[in-house]
Amino acid sequence: MLSSSTTRIFIHTTTAIRLASSTSSSSSSSSSLRFLSNPTLFRPVLHAYFKPLPSTSSTSLFSSLRTDHTMATSSAKSVHDFTVKDAKGNDINLGDYKGKVLIIVNVASQCGLTNSNYTELSQLYEKYKQKGLEILAFPCNQFGAQEPGSNEQIQEFVCTRFKAEFPVFNKVDVNGDSADPLYKYLKSSKGGLFGDNIKWNFSKFLVDKEGKVVDRYAPTTSPLSIEKDLLKLLDA
Repeated sequence: MLSSSTTRIFIHTTTAIRLASSTSSSSSSSSSLRFLSNPTLFRPVLHAYFKPLPSTSSTSLFSSLRTDHTMATSSAKSVHDFTVKDAKGNDINLGDYKGKVLIIVNVASQCGLTNSNYTELSQLYEKYKQKGLEILAFPCNQFGAQEPGSNEQIQEFVCTRFKAEFPVFNKVDVNGDSADPLYKYLKSSKGGLFGDNIKWNFSKFLVDKEGKVVDRYAPTTSPLSIEKDLLKLLDA
């Protein structure tokens, strides 16, 4: 069944044809001009063949924002170019860590790797913090939902159970579109064995004093086993 707009186009077109056929051959040209110049007749044809451009949707707007965000991340020269949130939501400029060697690690409170990693990370920090080591821990709930607590609960767990003195930051995503910009940079700097994505809790990135990512270690890699790599950077 034809829509009302389609019917109007058909009627107007038929009328124009009849006008053209009823005139003499000498006036056919002027009849065509009258049809084209008559807005009542010609407007439906315009509407049928010339569609307005769609307005900018929220999807395209967000896509543009994501593109700008990705470009901003890709323009970073080092870890020191990023600002992150601490557990209380305050901005922390990682440029404040210039001259320090960093271990950046995504942590979880209910993982099978929790005890060994927190224990050994605390041992490394206690041993080398005076030489310039800083450990930056970022809670993440993307792996087995093993970090479900609030920032306050995570802080209490880390401080009470492991007496950890290194900072534990705001809970973040490390994979996907919502991944923290810092982690997008870390992954792009050092891909893993099976792709860039973080595979599980306690993946570790070793960063030198200039903020460059030097190495990346699997979740099952013992923190103490990277001590030699760490010392090379501390002594540099």
